[in-house]
Amino acid sequence: GRCRGLKWDRTPSIWPKLNCLKSHMRSWPSLELVREFVAQNNAAQIKHVIQILSQEFALSQHPHSRKGGLIGLAACSIALGKDSGLYLKELIEPVLTCFNDADSRLRYYACEALYNIVKVARGSVLPHFNVLFDGLSKLAADPDPNVKSGSELLDRLLKDIVTESNKFDLVGFIPLLRERIYSNNQYARQFIISWILVLESVPDINLLDYLPEILDGLFQILGDNSKEIRKMCEVALGEFLKEIKKNPSSVKFAEMANILVIHCQASDDLIQLTAMCWMREFIQLAGRVMLPYSSGILTAVLPCLSYDDRKKSIKEVANVCNQSLMKLVIPEDDETDEGKQSLSLQTEPKEESLSQQEVTSSGESLFILAFDSNLSSASVFNVSSTDRVPVTLNLDGIVQVLDCHLHDSATGMMTRIAVLKWLYHLYIKTPRKMFRHTDSLFPILLRTLSDESDEVILKDLEVLAEIASSPAGQTEDQGPCDGSDMRSELHIPVKASQLSSSGMKGMECSPSTPTMNSYFYKFMINLLKRFSSERKLLETRGAFIIRQLCLLLNAENIFHSMADILLREEDLKFASTMVHTLNTILLTSSELFQLRNQLKDLKTPESRNLFCCLYRSWCHNPVTTVSLCFLTQNYKHAYDLIQKFGDLEVTVDFLTEVDKLVQLIECPIFTYLRLQLLDVKNNPYLIKALYGLLMLLPQSSAFQLLSHRLQCVPNPELLPGETSPPASVSKATATNIDYLELLQHFERVQNKHLEVRHQRAGRGEPPDRRVVL
Repeated sequence: GRCRGLKWDRTPSIWPKLNCLKSHMRSWPSLELVREFVAQNNAAQIKHVIQILSQEFALSQHPHSRKGGLIGLAACSIALGKDSGLYLKELIEPVLTCFNDADSRLRYYACEALYNIVKVARGSVLPHFNVLFDGLSKLAADPDPNVKSGSELLDRLLKDIVTESNKFDLVGFIPLLRERIYSNNQYARQFIISWILVLESVPDINLLDYLPEILDGLFQILGDNSKEIRKMCEVALGEFLKEIKKNPSSVKFAEMANILVIHCQASDDLIQLTAMCWMREFIQLAGRVMLPYSSGILTAVLPCLSYDDRKKSIKEVANVCNQSLMKLVIPEDDETDEGKQSLSLQTEPKEESLSQQEVTSSGESLFILAFDSNLSSASVFNVSSTDRVPVTLNLDGIVQVLDCHLHDSATGMMTRIAVLKWLYHLYIKTPRKMFRHTDSLFPILLRTLSDESDEVILKDLEVLAEIASSPAGQTEDQGPCDGSDMRSELHIPVKASQLSSSGMKGMECSPSTPTMNSYFYKFMINLLKRFSSERKLLETRGAFIIRQLCLLLNAENIFHSMADILLREEDLKFASTMVHTLNTILLTSSELFQLRNQLKDLKTPESRNLFCCLYRSWCHNPVTTVSLCFLTQNYKHAYDLIQKFGDLEVTVDFLTEVDKLVQLIECPIFTYLRLQLLDVKNNPYLIKALYGLLMLLPQSSAFQLLSHRLQCVPNPELLPGETSPPASVSKATATNIDYLELLQHFERVQNKHLEVRHQRAGRGEPPDRRVVL
């Protein structure tokens, strides 16, 4: 009852309280005994007094008795003085029990009592720090403002003691910190962050070693609704990052990699940006130590590359992460030394197949690598040990992530471009390992050719071109001319008897150069199949794709292989359309300049073989066949072909193509042809062929254009005599090309086209547009 009116000063200074307590100690006869027992060094009696104060007063059922007991325990601590450290467990435990009292005034008294106990004991309380911290963390969220105010005074006192001491048990404290850091209460979070900032500032306490234990919790707190708490957490994370940059050799990068992967995918912008900045620093500081986590990093980073200006900062940092990670892949990663791999597996975490994990706080599905903490000690993953411990690159997880992003229709354009850049980079740096994944990647790479973005298609073609030309893709068990494979792709006739002799010749002259591998022919087959199934793709992007391939690969091989495949194409309408497209590219594209020059004179066996191969497929389209003869200066054969046009069904489409050919003759590509019109005696069949085209045309603008051109041809009778070889000896005759066989082949192909058109008409399908005479 005498303690009921006791009022303590709430200032940090304890001395007013001590004076107050001294005046009240006279009302506690047992406390007078404590002084005597201290003087007598009678520990047993001291414990007995403390036990009475605890059990009969502080832990009493009566609230007034509990208040008196708390004051008595504090007074007892003052009476003990420097010897209070010997009895701290007995003094502290009943006070901490009162922290849970339902009466807020009692909680306040408990807080004040503990303040006095700690003030006297100072550094002696450090062995009991965890229980004190646990109790304070609860009071920090207390709803009563007076209790919170008292807990703040005690909190400051404890921080001063920890800062001054060099005996703080950080190892024993970390498990409690790791547990409390996941509190959702704002005041508890603020309390936790304040302690982390204090511990981080103490030179003798190396909190960085235990950062993996608390990093996830820090990122959780970073998403708090309170701006003040978020700012405090930002400061704490910033300080940690500064320490990491100063001492990278002692940082456990590997143990924190997956934590960053998770938070790099957070829905909160601040969390995501901060985690991405950390990831950037980790990749640049740790280097190849981060390679085992590449698939998880890419899962987090790649989607950010398609962010708009609202998340520009995140996008820029993610781009740096992506570029830095790409640079870590080196040609040595393509080595297949089993001994090296087994050594690496003993010292590195395995990169397992990706699994989807849900983060309950954000509801997002994340790809996270399985992580074995037992294999992530600092001795293995610190920077200083990277020279001694090899880091192998397991491509399975990386390829799975890249493939997943290409398959996802929601993937942004910049992300798709980054994925294709990664695939290209991996095929350049690690071709042997990458070709193990080519069969699974090939279909999606082909489908990507239908992308809306030209830039995506360009990158996709670069990857496909590298696959088709890499020496690592040359395998004996994947022959380029496997009949079964071709039949399944492009409806090749099953029976060998259905193949003409000319078709076999086309196969025999198929090019085989060191720059092409067994995937090249497969690529050409599947590309034509895609054009066949997606006519819109052929119409809108066909020329663009083929022209780019001619820049990336050998143009002769591309035209030679496509002509080979089209020679056996059963869909004759598609074959005709495809030949027309290829012919337009051949005659008009700047990328084909060298190939046109090669075909112009047919001086080499290779050029003559190419002409024969192209001719046999070009026969699917009569007008393109004539244009090929014009290009190769086979004017007599062009005239012979035009003579056969009288036996063909003349359609509107046919005349439109003749019209386009006339327009093409006026272009710079055929300058040499127009100049040859001056040499009337040696080019009679050129003039006859042009007159043949003129006779095919109705009275139109093309007719007038060609007619005016032919009017400019000089009269041979007015030209002076020249000593030139007779016109009957043509340049083409010396090339040993069997033009009669080619002409017969043209007739066979056109007859087959006629049969197919009649079959379509019999089935009621829309016929080709015809001329109404």
